Amino acid sequence: MPVPASDQLSVPLSAQDVPPLRTLAPEPANPVARALAATLDGLRTELVTFRRDLHAHPELARTEERTTRVVAERLRAAGLTPHLLTGTGLWCDIGPTVAEAGVRRVALRADLDGLPVPDTCGLPWASTHRGVVHACGHDVHTTVVLGAGLALARLAADGLLDVGVRLVFQPAEEVQPGGSIDVINEGGLDGVGEIFSVHCDPKLDVGLVGTRIGPITSASDEVTVTVTGGGGHTSRPHLTGDVVFALGQVITQVPAVLGRRLDPRSGVNLTWGAVHAGTVHNAIPATGTVMGTLRCLDVRAWERASAVFEQAVADVVHPLGVEVEVKHQRGVPPVENRAESTGVLEEAARDVLGPDAVRLTEQSLGGEDFAWYLTKVPGAMARLGTRTPDGRTYDIHQGDLRVDERAIEAGALLLARTAYLAGRRARV
Repeated sequence: MPVPASDQLSVPLSAQDVPPLRTLAPEPANPVARALAATLDGLRTELVTFRRDLHAHPELARTEERTTRVVAERLRAAGLTPHLLTGTGLWCDIGPTVAEAGVRRVALRADLDGLPVPDTCGLPWASTHRGVVHACGHDVHTTVVLGAGLALARLAADGLLDVGVRLVFQPAEEVQPGGSIDVINEGGLDGVGEIFSVHCDPKLDVGLVGTRIGPITSASDEVTVTVTGGGGHTSRPHLTGDVVFALGQVITQVPAVLGRRLDPRSGVNLTWGAVHAGTVHNAIPATGTVMGTLRCLDVRAWERASAVFEQAVADVVHPLGVEVEVKHQRGVPPVENRAESTGVLEEAARDVLGPDAVRLTEQSLGGEDFAWYLTKVPGAMARLGTRTPDGRTYDIHQGDLRVDERAIEAGALLLARTAYLAGRRARV
């Protein structure tokens, strides 16, 4: 699909330089998998170009207007009918309806938003929006689900798709509690029986897929502690509540308290990201704030963590003659992969990427709002390898992130095959 003239870059977005996936994976043996692979091989250049265009035009959470528009336009060009969400984001159905198929749809989910981080990748398709970048791979996720949808639409047109599929392109994954709540509230899971997604993993080689049964991410909450005292001169700290000293105690002692009051096997982690207090050397400020993230690997610990955290803060500052306010923004629970759904992802990966394509992935302390979908319907998330073999290992949420773009074809083929297998299994 051509890029709108007003959005053209000063450099070409041609993707002729990306080799086919078959340089990494054998041709699938299954006829349907082969048909999907042939379609995506033919779409390879278009999809990589599409991803580069998204990378050049990132948009922050709930402002993904252009991204929503170009995805919707490409789906319409394929003869599909996208349903636009209020604000930004969309979903789109492929194949038979629930009534026709006799089973609920299989959903494939992507996220649209970028991050408020400068782009330092140094590539021709670097972000043209200052201070905003796709540093978590959402441009890849979006293109992967689009590619899977286009391949499944071709399968449907050829009369080979007898399962219903819903493509979900959600806004605002990078903010809490997350755009998945928007999708759910607007009926995006109505008629859906199972949901799948992938997340870029720059520690895993392209062509490989990381899976795990049970929790694969952690709960992630935002916490803010504001300490207030009377303020005063640093020569007379005994005459006022010392806000800076109190903040220091919160910063150092509260994480240790959590480690003694919550089961250490639950992986509780409190890390501070910002602290603000005062402006000069010789004045004790009247107020100060520290902000951070509270993460838990276990959903049961997550349910207890808020009360334990607030009590720990109160106990630590109690002797210091200051007042304290605690704000705890509950974020997302852990993504808990269902065993049966993970098995489908693994079967699909071996079908289309080769018998050795699956790796066991570790549980991450990162948060992911895909978790909210899994509180409603079963499903699973897989890690999608994006590292060039023998190449540099990048990290997500960093402006210099680079991905091996063969991951686009690999991810699209994986999710298309997963949707087909999951839908067929549900019919049995």
